[in-house]
Amino acid sequence: MSRSQKNDNFIDKTFTVLADIVLKVLPTSKEEKEAFSYYRDGMSAQSEGEYAEALENYYEALNLEEDPYDRSYILYNIGLIYGSNGEHIKALEYYHKSLELNSRLTQALNNIAVIYHYQGIKASDKNNPNIAKSMFDKAAIYWQQAIYLAPNNYIEAQNWLKTTGRQIQSEGY
Repeated sequence: MSRSQKNDNFIDKTFTVLADIVLKVLPTSKEEKEAFSYYRDGMSAQSEGEYAEALENYYEALNLEEDPYDRSYILYNIGLIYGSNGEHIKALEYYHKSLELNSRLTQALNNIAVIYHYQGIKASDKNNPNIAKSMFDKAAIYWQQAIYLAPNNYIEAQNWLKTTGRQIQSEGY
């Protein structure tokens, strides 16, 4: 039984019904429809904290999905799961893969910056100032890119860039 048939809450059921209607109307291939179904089930499992099930669905969706834009979101969601499980190296790998397909995915840029910032704090706590500076500088680069693409977002990051003197006034990336 697919996850969409098991959903108990109203929002998930509504989303499932609407998604099924859209899939029936849009001229998409069987593989694309199946990929979307796996992606949808992955999102549902992820929202319920069922990360192993979500990963299984995302990997199936990734095997079927051909559209680079859609693949970027699958890769991003895989990165989210690894990041939330503390597997930062794997999370970075998937965020970078998502950016290779969709360089405007500001969420991935932000999450990369968050991981580098976290690593900078850890290095600082362990009295490794050179590593801390390197990690904070990397965080700044990714936050600047995210803010350039979404200037009204990431206010805390904007404040951090200003207060640490890492804000670069630039016309673009």
